[in-house]
Amino acid sequence: MTRPLERPNPSAMQQKTHPPLLIFDLDGTLADTAADLVASLNVTLASEGLKSTALQDARAMVGGGARALIERGLAANRFAASEAKIDALLADFLAHYEAHIAERTVLFPGVIDALDRFEAAGFGFAVCTNKVEHASKLLLRALGVETRFRAICGKDSFEVFKPNGEALLKTIARAGGDPDRAFMIGDSKIDIEAARNAGVPVVAVDFGYTKEPIESFEPDRVIGHYDELWDAVHALRFATRQSGLTRKSAHS
Repeated sequence: MTRPLERPNPSAMQQKTHPPLLIFDLDGTLADTAADLVASLNVTLASEGLKSTALQDARAMVGGGARALIERGLAANRFAASEAKIDALLADFLAHYEAHIAERTVLFPGVIDALDRFEAAGFGFAVCTNKVEHASKLLLRALGVETRFRAICGKDSFEVFKPNGEALLKTIARAGGDPDRAFMIGDSKIDIEAARNAGVPVVAVDFGYTKEPIESFEPDRVIGHYDELWDAVHALRFATRQSGLTRKSAHS
């Protein structure tokens, strides 16, 4: 039987100092990165004489991190590679990608306005992604938003990564947050499972990188534009407060 994750239990005084926190996935959630990722994938595949992948076919391949992307690209070519070979291809991929990291990548519509609105209301922000940390920071810096996040954590930031809920809890801790006042925003099954494993409510965007409809993974809320994030988060905050009051009444 799987033991539940141990979560921080700050005192009531400490809780008052923790701002509510939004934790974002990166690829397919904050930024439309597919074009630059696939361009670097195709350079990597071409180095082995393999067939390139069309952008429209590759969008669903993005989201599990660079290594997973390379493995999917190789699988599409029915190319068997050793772990050592994949390591070498990964190094080549990252070198090319980081040199061209934001040539066609853009933030999704409404991201800046949403951050502004939540920040004015006292929220903090963090990123929990399966992209490596250095590339994540490099990308967010190129997009002009790196300093808006209290923590930017990637696949190599901790000993675990999504969908392990501990990766999300460690990101929250690094950002100075409280899991009971945190909300995950993502675009994939991995994000939803990470949130569930950490016991954190999750809002899913429906414009990200997933083969299946995001609703099929049963997130708490689904939005189609960042204009809808405010209402989605506040509905979850209300539901969380009501749940807490119900539990308190049941034990009083």
